[in-house]
Amino acid sequence: MSGIYLHIPFCKQACYYCNFHFSTSRQHQEDMVKSILQEMEYQQHYLNDAEVETIYFGGGTPSLLTSAELGSLLSRLRELFPVSPNAEITLEANPDDLSIEKLNELKAAGINRLSIGVQSFLEADLKWMNRAHDSEQAINCILNAKSIGFENITIDLIYGGPTLSNESWEENVKRAISLGIPHLSCYALTVEPGTALDHFIKKKKMEATDPDKAALHFEMLMKWLKEAGYEHYEISNFALPGWHSRHNSSYWQGKHYLGLGPSAHSFNGVTRQWNVANNALYIKSIEAGKVPFEIESLTTSMQFNEYIMTTLRTSAGCNLEWVAEKFGREYVLHLLAHSQPFIVAGKMEKIGESLRLTNAGRLFADGIAGELFV
Repeated sequence: MSGIYLHIPFCKQACYYCNFHFSTSRQHQEDMVKSILQEMEYQQHYLNDAEVETIYFGGGTPSLLTSAELGSLLSRLRELFPVSPNAEITLEANPDDLSIEKLNELKAAGINRLSIGVQSFLEADLKWMNRAHDSEQAINCILNAKSIGFENITIDLIYGGPTLSNESWEENVKRAISLGIPHLSCYALTVEPGTALDHFIKKKKMEATDPDKAALHFEMLMKWLKEAGYEHYEISNFALPGWHSRHNSSYWQGKHYLGLGPSAHSFNGVTRQWNVANNALYIKSIEAGKVPFEIESLTTSMQFNEYIMTTLRTSAGCNLEWVAEKFGREYVLHLLAHSQPFIVAGKMEKIGESLRLTNAGRLFADGIAGELFV
C-alpha cells in the first residue's frame, strides 16, 4: 500500500505565519499542471506498482485548481498508477474558494475528503493571520459541503496566538464540535524564520507568541475533544471513531509515498528525496526531461530515529516487537533504558509492547523523541 502527494504551489495571498512553498502569482499555473502531469510519467515506477490507497492535494491552495486541471491530474494518476477503487482522495481548500458550484465540481471530480483551512471562526484571528476568508465563509463552507454530501471533512485550527483568549479558543473548538466535523487538525502558532510574522515580531509590529499560553490551549483542547468523543490519535490530530486520516496515518506508519510538484517529498523506505522548491526551476527541469530533486540514503540509525519521531506522535506509540524485528534487540534495550526517566516523570508509559506518551508528555514530544534517538 502507498500514497501520492501533489503539491499545488499557489495562493491568493500570503498568510503571515506560513513557511510552506507557494507563490501568490498564478501566471504559470497552467504550465505547473502540465509539468506535474509529466512528472507522473517520469516517476510512475517509483512505488513499484504498489496499490495507491491515498491521494492528497496539498499546497499552497489546491482549491485554486480549475475543474479541468483537477480532472486531468486525477485521470492521469489513475492511468499511470494502480489507484484503489476506495482510495481516500483529499484536497486542501480555503473557505473563500468553496462556493456551492466549486464544491459540486470537486465532488464530481472524485474528491471524497476535504481539508479546510479554517484556522479560526473568529474575525479578529483571521485578520491578524492575514487570511483571505472571513468568519461567515468559514462556517458556510462547512454547512454547504455537508449539504451536498461531503461527509469526510477535516478542518485546521490554530491556537496560542496573541488575539486568541482562553474563552475565544473554547468558542472555536465548541463551534467545530457543534458543526459535526469528524476530524480536527490543531496546531500551535509557531514563528518560522523568514516569515512575515517573524519579521513583524522582530520589528515590534506584532506581539510575540507565548509558549505557556499555547501549552494551556493544548491541554484545554485535549480535555474538550475527549469529552466530545474524539480520539486523540496523533499529537495534532483528533477524530471521531472511524474518521482517522488514512493519508497522514500512512506517513506515521512508515508507508511509502510519492511526492509530485515543487518541494514535494518522496519516501521508499531506504531513501528520501525532495523536489526543488522553486516553481520556475521545477518547470524548466521537467520540460528538459529531468525531475529536479535531491536524495539521501537512510542509514539504519536514521530509519530508527525517524520511526521514533513519527510513531511517538501517535496514540499507538512505538512498538517494541516491531523495533526488535526491524532493527534488532539492542535497539529495544536502548529504548527501554532511555525512556525510563520519562516513565518515572509521568511523561511516558509502557503498555504491553508499546511505548507511548502520556498527555503530559505530548507537550514535550519532540524533545523526548530526541532523547530516544541513537
